[in-house]
Amino acid sequence: MIAGLIRWSAGNIVLVLIGAAFATLAGLYGLLRVPLDALPDLSDTQVIIYTEVPGQAPQVVEDQVTYPLTSAMLSVPRSHVVRGFSFFGVSFVYVIFEEGTDIYWARSRVLEYLSAAAKRLPEGVTPTLGPDATGVGWVYQYALMGAERDLGELRSIQDWQVRLALSKAPGVAEIASVGGFVKQYAVVVDPRRLAAYGLTLQEVFDAVRSSNKDVGGRTVELSETEFMIRGRGYLTGVADIEQVALKTQGGTPVLVKDVARVELAPDERRGIAELNGDGEVASGIALQRQGANALDVIAAVKERITALAPSLPEGVRIVPVYDRSDLIHRAIATLSTTLIEESIVVALICFIFLLHARSALVAIVTLPIGILIAFAVMYGLGIGSNIMSLGGIAIAIGAMVDAAIVMIENAHKRLEHAPAGASRTEVLIQAAQEVGPALFFSLLVITVSFLPIFALEAQEGRLFHPLAYTKTLSMAAAALLSVTLVPALMVLFIRGRIVPEARNPLNRALIWLYRPVIAAVLRHKIVTLILAGAVLAATIIPAMRLGSEFMPNLNEGTLLYMPTTLPGLSVTKAAELLQTQDRIIKSFPEVATVWGKAGRAQTATDPAPLEMFETVITLKPEDQWRPGMTLDGLIAEMDAALQFPGVSNAWTMPIKARIDMLSTGIRTPVGVKIYGKDLAELERLSREVEAVVRRVPGTTSAYAERVNSGYFLEITPNRERLARYGLTMEAVQSTVAMALGAEPATTTVEGRERYAVVLRYPRDIRSDPEAIAGETLVSLPNGGTVPLVEVATIARTQGPTSIRTEDGQLAVYVYVGIRGRDLGGYVRDAQAAVQAGIAFPPGYRAAWSGQFEYLERAEARLAVVVPATLLVIFLLLYLNFRRISDTLIVMLSLPFALVGGFWLMDLMGFNISVAAAVGFIALAGVAAETGVIMLIYLHSALRERQALAAAEGRTLDRADLQASIMKGAVDRVRPKIMTVAAIMAGLLPILWSTGVGSEVMQRIAVPMIGGMVSSTVLTLVVIPVLFALVNAPRGAAAERAPL
Repeated sequence: MIAGLIRWSAGNIVLVLIGAAFATLAGLYGLLRVPLDALPDLSDTQVIIYTEVPGQAPQVVEDQVTYPLTSAMLSVPRSHVVRGFSFFGVSFVYVIFEEGTDIYWARSRVLEYLSAAAKRLPEGVTPTLGPDATGVGWVYQYALMGAERDLGELRSIQDWQVRLALSKAPGVAEIASVGGFVKQYAVVVDPRRLAAYGLTLQEVFDAVRSSNKDVGGRTVELSETEFMIRGRGYLTGVADIEQVALKTQGGTPVLVKDVARVELAPDERRGIAELNGDGEVASGIALQRQGANALDVIAAVKERITALAPSLPEGVRIVPVYDRSDLIHRAIATLSTTLIEESIVVALICFIFLLHARSALVAIVTLPIGILIAFAVMYGLGIGSNIMSLGGIAIAIGAMVDAAIVMIENAHKRLEHAPAGASRTEVLIQAAQEVGPALFFSLLVITVSFLPIFALEAQEGRLFHPLAYTKTLSMAAAALLSVTLVPALMVLFIRGRIVPEARNPLNRALIWLYRPVIAAVLRHKIVTLILAGAVLAATIIPAMRLGSEFMPNLNEGTLLYMPTTLPGLSVTKAAELLQTQDRIIKSFPEVATVWGKAGRAQTATDPAPLEMFETVITLKPEDQWRPGMTLDGLIAEMDAALQFPGVSNAWTMPIKARIDMLSTGIRTPVGVKIYGKDLAELERLSREVEAVVRRVPGTTSAYAERVNSGYFLEITPNRERLARYGLTMEAVQSTVAMALGAEPATTTVEGRERYAVVLRYPRDIRSDPEAIAGETLVSLPNGGTVPLVEVATIARTQGPTSIRTEDGQLAVYVYVGIRGRDLGGYVRDAQAAVQAGIAFPPGYRAAWSGQFEYLERAEARLAVVVPATLLVIFLLLYLNFRRISDTLIVMLSLPFALVGGFWLMDLMGFNISVAAAVGFIALAGVAAETGVIMLIYLHSALRERQALAAAEGRTLDRADLQASIMKGAVDRVRPKIMTVAAIMAGLLPILWSTGVGSEVMQRIAVPMIGGMVSSTVLTLVVIPVLFALVNAPRGAAAERAPL
């Protein structure tokens, strides 16, 4: 069938060229429209339930809100893990779904279960769903700067002008605000005046709330004109609130200003932002919607900012502090440059070996057409253009021209030895038919060899699936073109004077070098095989030295510094520490900007406590760095400069941190999750784990969450005393909530802006425990008041500042940073140390997480799929050769390919990772292809010799076998070296690339380059020996001509 297709293509050149033109146009269409990104979206499908419980302690939030919600969400279909976070005044529940779950289906199912769970929540508590943003959706961050504006004004501009304008940008799920001061009206009540007028806090609260209302009175008709009736009663400022009447005493009204002071004050802050060490700023974060393209979203946000800028108050400007589009453009530029370099190098290889421009043009033309076909299918399948998808094309380029090279070279050979008067077209068609079917199968083997990548799941699957798709599509396109376009172009272009193979200086040099080698190994077959076995056995040396890791760190061009302080840190101290850290970081000459955040932004996607800092460090281009400075060296210098007592440092990158925190909840390379029933015991165990892990070589930081280290002022009503005074528990608790907790009474409407109005006691009472006890007055039913200390005890205690659960179980995390060691080896040592040094009580256990969790999952999946793929490759080879012996000879090239791969990885200092595993899987296909090409020529030469022996009326003897091997191996060394040179030339630009994404691509290319060297040696030396042993003639013929 393949041979027939080749003949048809050569005979219908116009139709084939029209088909190629259509494929090219479709490819150009896809190329121009395929979405761009730096990386595939690696985040899981997540649905966040966000619940505000103002003023409540974490334990109360956990008991009343988070636990009922998490227990209900455990039954949601296709949910993978449910994580709960209880902080001061807020609850987060993250429902992470299985691979491939549609985000909107997931949200609808969560809403379904939430409607039932909401009935078990306290009155007035309303859970809401977080935005439909991707887990890596923080694509653009900015700060508002204005020298003439204070932080309250800047935050108001952000909340009520900038945020609303940017929220409508296409692809934006949410604009989150952080930093600055949220304005509110504080009614600071004097308890003594309140008692003097016989008023209670509740009466003031109710009066303020009921005085803020507009109403409608339908319409009236006056003089044939309709007038709409409205009652105006909105509070519009301090003066309106002060004039609210509380009661009338002796005909004189008692107003709010008589018992309280009304002032503009900042709301309680749980998140702050700082820029460049110069001070706090108000900031915003643009979150990308699930399924949207990051580059398009960022462009839309920038366009809106440009349109908004003229309308901002004078002196106010928006400054970008994190822009992922820079990373995307750099990543695409790196891979695009690599693709161009590879194409040029492969074209040069073709010309140098063939010394015939038009023949080289056949291979050169098919390469871009094959790539464009891949882009057309990518667009159809919705695969974006990113580091991984372009990387798949990059590692395929060399192999894509292999079939064209071999077919062209074979055509040259046949034309050189064609009898006079033979039809040039017929000779070309027969040359293509001779090698075409086997080459088609070898390209299919390369395609099939990538099937294990499709079996990867979760994060590693999402990372490498685009690469596997594009590699497979490219090779499939090359296979199709090799039996359609290549034969047509051969008939069209291969004409004129062709340099004979014997006159090609490069070919003469190759034969001169190779002939004595093949003659020697054929004389010493057993010795050759023993030496080959010894080389294979010696591979155990580098294999044992190689460490393991999930993935090399991808240099995003931006660092994320994530220190953690001890719990109980005040907002004021957090701001001071954050500014100090940012100022130190900004002093490094490699740093462009520093934007720091302490606590959480106003979004459900940021469950960060106040003690967790996140500092985005945008770096300058590397050509502006100090000479000899590397990224690891810069991180080490910064880490040394940022050593503060009670602060545990962690270094990562923005995208990577978001992915890790969503997938496993761990933001460092390694983490230990300790599960149990009691928080105090969990904290004790976590501190023991922290101490043990710190002693493991390679540990740079270890921090166990201090869950029980928060400080509380506990007010506990005495039920006996309450009964004596005729008070209810609710009366005391509502007094505490209003007087000390600043409970919102209402919200003002000021044009497009909305601000809360809260009641509370003066600061001198709220800030002093003794004053709280003695001066907080509880209203009695009979009209009097009693100090709080008379009905309650007030004590300073410690308790949890945050409570974390996973699938309904209490959990405490230990974050571990490592440097200078491979991930797998470090975790093995750390696990052994923890197992030997810590005894876990019944009901408590530890689980190792972080990147190690991904590594274990990938190893388990590949251990099953790789053997299955080898079986499929074996089947394809057998279908091609129809001989077990030839199939086994080619399969033998696979372990020999590992030899060079392991040695070169050891030389480069790389660890075994999923990227390296992808490189070895890709190597299996191309290594098998070189073996197939060698056997094609050996069998071709053997058939010619058999025909000659039959014409002479004798059987094949060993001399004939040796002559056929010398001809098939030595005389046809050029196409074998050409295919190997093309593949390696396509990989070398990846090896020397230094841009964004090069860290991952190099791990793929190095095993392939090293493996191609060792598999080529096997192909040229060992396969002829095995062929001679398998096909050695038996009996008398062998005896007449001993080898």
